[in-house]
Amino acid sequence: MKELDIFKNLLCPPGDGVFTVETGKEKKSFVQNSLYGSNDIQSSWEKSLEQIQDGTKHLLLGVPSDNGGGIVRGANWGPLFIRESLIKSKISSYFDIGDIRVVPHLLHDSYLNQETISKIRKALFREDLKLPVSALSICEMVIETLLNSNKKILSLGGDHSVSAGLLPPFIKKNPDLGILHFDAHTDLLEERLGIDKCFATWAANILPHLKSPQHLAQVGIRRSGKEKAYWEEKYKISQYWAEETRINGPEKIADQIISQFNSQGVTKIYISFDIDAIDSEYASATGTPEEGGLRPHEASLIIDRVASQFETIGADLVEVAPFINHYGSKTKSSPEPETTLDVASLIASKLLEAFD
Repeated sequence: MKELDIFKNLLCPPGDGVFTVETGKEKKSFVQNSLYGSNDIQSSWEKSLEQIQDGTKHLLLGVPSDNGGGIVRGANWGPLFIRESLIKSKISSYFDIGDIRVVPHLLHDSYLNQETISKIRKALFREDLKLPVSALSICEMVIETLLNSNKKILSLGGDHSVSAGLLPPFIKKNPDLGILHFDAHTDLLEERLGIDKCFATWAANILPHLKSPQHLAQVGIRRSGKEKAYWEEKYKISQYWAEETRINGPEKIADQIISQFNSQGVTKIYISFDIDAIDSEYASATGTPEEGGLRPHEASLIIDRVASQFETIGADLVEVAPFINHYGSKTKSSPEPETTLDVASLIASKLLEAFD
């Protein structure tokens, strides 16, 4: 199948990846009209896909799946709301290729039998095309196809399980890849309730694909059932907990990460950014907001400093859940979800800048 046909089948216009009729309609119309005018959205989007081979802009991909999320869902709306913020902020250094098509009951094709896959293919594609049907499986095929053209891709999630679908093609093509992971949580469980692919397990699933565990650096960790020493000893990784950043400063943390990656021969990096790495004072519209996290300027500084030393070839920004309003999330100056979206827009722009 030709690359363009793969995209037309596995992707859809920005905002359409969440299967709904009325919810978010105004924001979806704003995003789509900003990108395509008032013309036929589907036709305009399909025509725009021909520009993927254009090397002038980096790519933006929406992965509106919270199929691998925890108790609190809602991160499937993150891509739409972040897009709106980027457009209103006049950040345009990217080409938006749309959303992956999400069936809101499916996480990975490995969990499905062949009969079920065949039925869903006919529902999605109107014929039994030999294409994946679940969010993570679609991610893998789309990213693998895009990397044939050496594209740099910022993906907007979605819960953090989406990284398990996004990262394998990057690692396969770049064996020396380093991963800079911002998060309040380690995401290093081997399984959760018997599920080995979800928001809490993706990092553990990725480790076997890496050349060395030291190709992973985790930043902002502060909520874990185990001490830092437990995770570092078990997985032979390096973690930089949020408290260390407060004590030592973000410059020193960044320099330690640079030294770590240099010692491993890393030349390219992928940045995975869970919005809950940021202190809940600034970002609480997420499934598991945590106090005592990074301040936005600290995270930005670490991204800038590390990215200045390595080529950043891919990134994701996940777990923005704009409809969530946790207790204590409103401030006098800026109510949620605006504060979280402001931070998400800042981080997204930093990730795009890191590609240059």
